[in-house]
Order: sequence, then structure tokens, then C-alpha cells
Amino acid sequence: MLASFESHAHAYLRAAAGHRAVRTGPFTLRIDPHDAGFFLNYAIPDDGAEPTGDQVRRLVEAFTGRARTPRLEYLPTAAPRVEDALAASGFTVERQLPILTCDPADVPVPQTAAPIEIMLAETDAQLRKVAQAQGEAYGQPVTAEHDVARLRSGLNRGGLVALALDTVTGQGVGGGQVGPPHGGVSELAAIGVRAAYRRRGIASALAAALTRACPNAGITTPFLMPENNDSERIYQRLGYRRVSEILHISLR
Repeated sequence: MLASFESHAHAYLRAAAGHRAVRTGPFTLRIDPHDAGFFLNYAIPDDGAEPTGDQVRRLVEAFTGRARTPRLEYLPTAAPRVEDALAASGFTVERQLPILTCDPADVPVPQTAAPIEIMLAETDAQLRKVAQAQGEAYGQPVTAEHDVARLRSGLNRGGLVALALDTVTGQGVGGGQVGPPHGGVSELAAIGVRAAYRRRGIASALAAALTRACPNAGITTPFLMPENNDSERIYQRLGYRRVSEILHISLR
């Protein structure tokens, strides 16, 4: 069952690269043409890949030729020979995170206190509020048009976006998203809350709302990657459980 999940998760990550996917050797590259941010640009190896030194060299060139840092995000048990090949070329591990998943039907109804309201974002105005809240939460205070366009693109391709709204001020105070599904699998990501609104259960409510909406979007297996133990405990209270790990590794 674990191997099946990992295979499906890798297939999802490759599909998430969309029409901008770049293939080189046994790797699929996800490249964002507007943003050089680490977590928007990475490669996923083929399952069971055993890359040669020359293939790793061409992988590096594919990134550097696009002014991006060579890096990968992948489930190492699905491609156990890749890390050694990367290390031999100077790549170093950034971090290894747990992957959690759940049955959306088991997730409780989200709870927030007034004046915070959780909703699924649909309009461009709502998506902008999400992008602004996420930007502040992740240290990018300026929201660009491509940030909103990225959310709209995901929504148009079957994904989900949630907004936490302060109904008194009209300000978006948090947001999160689930990517367009592939084979019923999708990632819940980018849950962010403005600093002044943290520790009110808003992140948990956003995650719950998105997860509960997954079945209507054709998503049977949502997964996420908590940044730390505190985040993991929040998601575990919603019904998420560990099933695997993901490796982030780069050449810097």
C-alpha cells in the first residue's frame, strides 16, 4: 500500500509541472517562469531511476540555463538510487519532511470564531486576498499579478483555494490551496495566516475546509507535508496520518 501511495504521489508531482514540464534523462522538471522561489522550481525523478553522472550534469544545466537552483523534491523510497548519484555531484540535503494523508470524510467541520469566516475562493478579488495573505505569511509582502494568476490557473484546472476573511475589515487573513488532482491524488499546500491572526485556529480551519471539499473536486487522497512537529500535530488532530517522507535536496 505504501509503494502504491508513493507511486501515485510521484505521478501527481510530475503532472503538477503542467505544460511547462521539462524532461531530461530520468527527471521531470517543474519550472516557474515568473518566480525563482525554491519551492516552485524542482525536479522529480522517475520511479526506480538510477541516474548516471552525465544525466545529473544535464539536470544541473537544465536548471542553471533557466537561472534556477538545481534541486529535487521526491519520495526517496520510490527512487532509492537517486540520492547517492546526486551526492556524488555535490548535492546536499535541505531537509526531509513527513508526508501525511487522510480520508476526507473523517475530517471534522472547521471551526472559527467571529469575525473570521472560511470560504472557498472563486472570484479574482477573493484570490487576490488569498495571495496577499499568503504573501505576508511567507515573507513576500508584495503581491504580483502572476501570484493571482497562479491561483486562478490551479482553480481552472480543478484545484481548490480557501480564504479566511475578516468580515469586519474585509481583509483576507489567511489562505491555502489544493492542487489540480491527478488520479484522485492532490497536495494541500501553502496554508498561510497573517502574523496578527495566528494562534486562533485559522490554519486548522483552512486545512479542514479544503480537505472536506476534496471529494467534490475528485480528490480521494489529499496529502500534505508539515514543516515541523507543531504543524504535524495540528493536522493529526484533523485525521491526517504519516504514510511516507519526502526529500528536498539541492546544489548550491
